[in-house]
Amino acid sequence: MKALRALRTLSSKPRKTPLNPIFFHRFYAAQPQEDDSSHTPSLSDSENGSDSVFDSTHYDIPTISSDSKPKIPQKLTWNTKYRSKADELIDQKKKPDDLIFKNSSLAKKLLEAAVCLPSDDENEEDEEEVVKEEDQKALSVGIIGAPNAGKSALTNYMVGTKVAAVSRKTNTTTHEVLGVMTKGDTQICFFDTPGLTLSNRGCPYKDFKVRVESAWSSVNLYDVLIVIFDVHRHLTRPDARVIGLIKRMGALAHPIQKRVLCMNKVDLVEKKKDLLTVAEQFKDLPGYERHFMISGLKGSGVKDLTQYLMDQAVKRSWEEDPFILTEEVMKNISLEVVRERLLDHVHQEIPYGIEHRLMDWKELRDGSLRIEQHLITPKLSQRKILVGKKGCKIGRIGMEANEELRSIFKRDVHLILQVEL
Repeated sequence: MKALRALRTLSSKPRKTPLNPIFFHRFYAAQPQEDDSSHTPSLSDSENGSDSVFDSTHYDIPTISSDSKPKIPQKLTWNTKYRSKADELIDQKKKPDDLIFKNSSLAKKLLEAAVCLPSDDENEEDEEEVVKEEDQKALSVGIIGAPNAGKSALTNYMVGTKVAAVSRKTNTTTHEVLGVMTKGDTQICFFDTPGLTLSNRGCPYKDFKVRVESAWSSVNLYDVLIVIFDVHRHLTRPDARVIGLIKRMGALAHPIQKRVLCMNKVDLVEKKKDLLTVAEQFKDLPGYERHFMISGLKGSGVKDLTQYLMDQAVKRSWEEDPFILTEEVMKNISLEVVRERLLDHVHQEIPYGIEHRLMDWKELRDGSLRIEQHLITPKLSQRKILVGKKGCKIGRIGMEANEELRSIFKRDVHLILQVEL
């Protein structure tokens, strides 16, 4: 795990933000950046005026009240004093009818009184129950596969919240993303990697080649490696490159790493017997200890996969605090959410060429967040497409991203997106 942690770019002082025991890191610069002095706005930068800027404060968005936080179910306990008295009344025999009625009524009230609700302090203790370091178990899991195999969707489902951008477009994941799931005494770190290919040839951008090389270099660093592929596409449009990747990873058993093969998107396959045919095709590869049929989007088969991973965990201290979301992680989340919306609404090669910067991050006095991001396009024509007519496209991207960030952070968010050339 030390080799994995060397990838981190977390440098800011952690700010404690309570959340579910789930969070993630995205490994690329999320620190607020100074405006590049070499970037001098041309006249075309101001052609559309305010149309190129989305500011959520210009919209009527209801604020999130403190009461909107999810409530934790309270555990009921018995007050033994009332309970013992009730038992005495219930066990009495041969009493007159009216006395039996009175005693039964009294017993009922005593039983109701015996049910005690725990105090708020007790709830907090239950919520943040600390597992002793000597009892902790951990596991690192790498998720690899061809582009658009469903790696990010599976990661999101495993950790229970969105930690990586998911899109129909290939090469959605540009950097390694970490999602953490903590259950009981076990913590599993899922590493969602960029799409793998057997060759770098044909990559349209230089940074794609860097991503592929980076993904290959980290393959052997995990305790368990999940090799995932789109079984629906394999049945309808088989790709020799994907088959080659599966066979290469399963050709030899790794001496210290366990590997499993996951047939993803089974929910899209109409004839389930076809899945058995695919399983038969890869069953003799010695490198895979187990085969799973799953749907990373719908959750089919994921429970069995999760249990298998829990069973593989080893005695080791946890790498992450399950109850704290650091400021650096929150910055990465904001970048990831906006990126997903870009991929949803801007097509062709345009979103891949956009330089995405976090320029400002402030926690205001009322507890809300002010987030400013700049989207820099290499061409004026691309800038116009991203902005849209009278700012409609960047406005839609901003509104959807702002709403999702509010949902994730459970607080008001003021998102500002500025499109530059």
